[in-house]
Amino acid sequence: MNFKKELFFDGDSGWEELGGGVSRQFVGYNSQVMMVIVKFEKEAIGALHQHFHSQITYVAEGTFEVTVDGETKTLRKGDGFFAQPNMFHGVKCLEAGLLIDSFAPFREDFLKEG
Repeated sequence: MNFKKELFFDGDSGWEELGGGVSRQFVGYNSQVMMVIVKFEKEAIGALHQHFHSQITYVAEGTFEVTVDGETKTLRKGDGFFAQPNMFHGVKCLEAGLLIDSFAPFREDFLKEG
């Protein structure tokens, strides 16, 4: 398997359209960690889901209604959340924005989808 582990990241290329007003861009990954930028249009949904990876998400732009483990809060630029393994989480975009997702270990399933 090839890993995306370049020393520098070009933020203007490599967007993958996921549908429903959501797209993503891989910053870098190896077998231990993955960072992904996820762009949301207003009203786009990141459906409630769970996975065995640890996930830390930072709100880089916009406003999101975020649910983690049954608790819902409104997060804005500079806020974030931590979803432990197998914890249900999801988002609704209230104001167009960007989320920075970090996963450990990397999301091999993301690479199989594309």
